[in-house]
Amino acid sequence: MPLTATALSRALRSRAQPESVAILQRFFKTGPGEYGEGDRFIGVTLPVIRSVSREFRGTAIAELQKLLRSPVHEERTLALLMLVDAFKAGDEPTRRRIYDLYLSNTRFINNWDLVDCSAAQIVGGWLRGRSTVPLTRLAKSKLLWERRIAIIATFDGIRRGEFDDAFRIADLLLHDDHDLIHKAAGWMLREVGKRDGAAERAFLADRYKTMPRTMLRYAIERFPEVERRQYLRGEI
Repeated sequence: MPLTATALSRALRSRAQPESVAILQRFFKTGPGEYGEGDRFIGVTLPVIRSVSREFRGTAIAELQKLLRSPVHEERTLALLMLVDAFKAGDEPTRRRIYDLYLSNTRFINNWDLVDCSAAQIVGGWLRGRSTVPLTRLAKSKLLWERRIAIIATFDGIRRGEFDDAFRIADLLLHDDHDLIHKAAGWMLREVGKRDGAAERAFLADRYKTMPRTMLRYAIERFPEVERRQYLRGEI
């Protein structure tokens, strides 16, 4: 089987379930004025996409870039999952190439699931041990998805017990106007708290009364019920 973008697309389409397209379009908010407006689906589940990614392991990065620019959501998902695998297996020049490709194609990484399956692995992975100034630029972007990439990329450091970037980017996004950013920042703060509750509480101490309610709810989701209510009432 040829390892090309065309072959990957055909493999996905052969496994598509058209009856699920309408459900996916509603779930990923593709209606007029919604954040996923106009996105196209063909009806392929994530487990099936992962199966195809394994079948086509070794596809050239140039072919994956073609697929990443597809108008079909599942094809972009497949491209990103395969880029993550290639990044993990690659040498430093390969990883740099994938990182650069990723950041030059953010307009195609245009829904929360696409960001969440790839940003920590590729952006966070490349910046590990390097300057994280690029996260600041992303966090200040006018593009919603670049801002989400910035905060989700910090998950790489969080997993290793390094929280400074997560706190710094969460601060930059503290008064963002989009719910998807509130959820992402709250999620990352919650992940910090799973590893170091004192560190998360110290961050929240002088911010929780002014941060978006959704961000706070996500951040304190794992706190004891009594404490959670105190935060929500502003009584900490």
